[in-house]
Amino acid sequence: MTATTLKVRASSPADQPTITMEREFDASPDVLFRAFTEAEALKAWYGPNGFTITVLARDFRVGGLFRFTMHGPDGTDYPNRLAYREILPGERLAYRHDSDIDNDPKGFEVAITFKTLGANRTLLTMTSVFPSVEARNAVMKFGAVELGMQTLEKLAAYVTA
Repeated sequence: MTATTLKVRASSPADQPTITMEREFDASPDVLFRAFTEAEALKAWYGPNGFTITVLARDFRVGGLFRFTMHGPDGTDYPNRLAYREILPGERLAYRHDSDIDNDPKGFEVAITFKTLGANRTLLTMTSVFPSVEARNAVMKFGAVELGMQTLEKLAAYVTA
């Protein structure tokens, strides 16, 4: 099956502080989940087109942190931190994503689910919940959905390589 036949969807209801992205993958939930758990894998695929990351710290456990700097194609550095809330291998991953600032008012919650669709096929659903509709609107203005979809496309290329 080619990438053009895979289902890709995004939604962001105007009255809710959420963005949900879905993509089908030609990979098992376990393979996809591993791509989120290994620092070397994340360096290979995480971020939109033209972006790279430098891993600063990685403690993959509930309560652990993943700290990294995302480097934009224009040379701008973006500090990031994920604080893991829930880890169910091959099923669900949840974390708080912020700018590596304690009590970051722009921080948001992310939940990722991995649903088996059949032999080596998975539906990944990523839902981000922002502190307010206004906070969600702010990230929409800089193209969060398109950039997120680029990231999922890079994940697809990584897991099928």
